[in-house]
Amino acid sequence: MKTKQSRREFLKLSATGVLGAFVISNSNLKSSAIAAPDKTVADLRKFGIGLQLYTIRDAMQKDVPGSLKKVSDIGYEYVELANYANGKFYGYEPLEFKKLVNGLGMKILSSHAGVNPKGITSDEAKKMAEDHAKLGARYCMQPWIEEADRKSIAGYQRMVAEWNKVGKIMKENDVQFGYHNHDFEFDTIEGKVPYFDVFLPEMDKDLMTMELDLFWTTKAGQNPVELFKKYPGRFQLFHMKDMFTKQAPIFTTNGVSDFAPVGSGLIDFKTILSAKNIAGMKYMIVEQDSSKNGKIFDDIQTSITNLTTKILV
Repeated sequence: MKTKQSRREFLKLSATGVLGAFVISNSNLKSSAIAAPDKTVADLRKFGIGLQLYTIRDAMQKDVPGSLKKVSDIGYEYVELANYANGKFYGYEPLEFKKLVNGLGMKILSSHAGVNPKGITSDEAKKMAEDHAKLGARYCMQPWIEEADRKSIAGYQRMVAEWNKVGKIMKENDVQFGYHNHDFEFDTIEGKVPYFDVFLPEMDKDLMTMELDLFWTTKAGQNPVELFKKYPGRFQLFHMKDMFTKQAPIFTTNGVSDFAPVGSGLIDFKTILSAKNIAGMKYMIVEQDSSKNGKIFDDIQTSITNLTTKILV
């Protein structure tokens, strides 16, 4: 089933360099989620699993508190945000949103908030860093690059230079900046591969970390374990995302819809996680761009159940 919004539409960058926001309307949404069989919510939280809220973006658009309550009831310990605009997260002031999440027994781990390819001013970067610090987020991730901005190696280099500047300002506010990949970064442009020839060599590893999306990395024909061996310690966050189908390497997100709950598809998470110490992984975050049957809360329930009964044990 196709989602109401494509990732491209959702992750539009605003003129001030932050993600566009939806208008939030707080309608009533009753929670029907339950913890994985034979495990209490407290048991599940001991595994330290996060959820990227882009996964439930349609529900968050309708009812922020009710949607977060469902996530909490399922047993996730952390959330990663995907809506920051005009100094607010999902329409809430940073401290308000932090209080809402903490009140449900969860913690805010990270936030996706993009920097415009043309760059942002120091004041704008400082504001973004201060807002994430107030939120209590440990990480802030650059989540996306528009297709029009992927045309040249020089363009990628300019972006990385800007991100390093933002990373320095973030670090001064005790927030770790980083980059979340898709598959297009592994395509060849002008004889070079941006991920290997620009990102990893030119990103200051003290200022930027990698949030490795295991779905998109695999779609691009890459072996995550080999990445870890070649670039140890660079991947503090994993996006745990599974796929139903195996295919030749692709370098576009257009038309891709074979997203599966973690542990229900083809990715060998056990092998990948066996190399987590080499990777430098500190946290894992479940993400699923779309649901095959349209029941996304059932899918994130399946993901945490599979993780805690099959993959992490």
